[in-house]
Amino acid sequence: VQLQASGGGLVQAGGSLRLSCAASRSVFSISVMAWYRQAPGKQRELVATIISSGSTNYADSVKGRFTISRDNAKNTVHLQMNSLRPEDTAVYYCNVDYANGATYWGQGTQVTVSS
Repeated sequence: VQLQASGGGLVQAGGSLRLSCAASRSVFSISVMAWYRQAPGKQRELVATIISSGSTNYADSVKGRFTISRDNAKNTVHLQMNSLRPEDTAVYYCNVDYANGATYWGQGTQVTVSS
């Protein structure tokens, strides 16, 4: 399974970006789709998850600003990021966990928020 992430870029504080991650295989058998991020010198952290039922969960630092969604017809997961802050600067990675236990990572997309 290949995951292709896109949508990163440079934005001013307060701006918005929408990340997308397209899977090469159907997402119907995926139990969890998620976005992680890793800032320079820091550990990778979980940003948001969405499970097969559509239920979502967010890191406290992004609640109310980020929205994760999935488009099963297009095998895609999105992350809408609003009210961006300089501390949101990181490489963002998508991740999928299949029901059989297999897990896959996208290549990462850079998000840079200027103050």
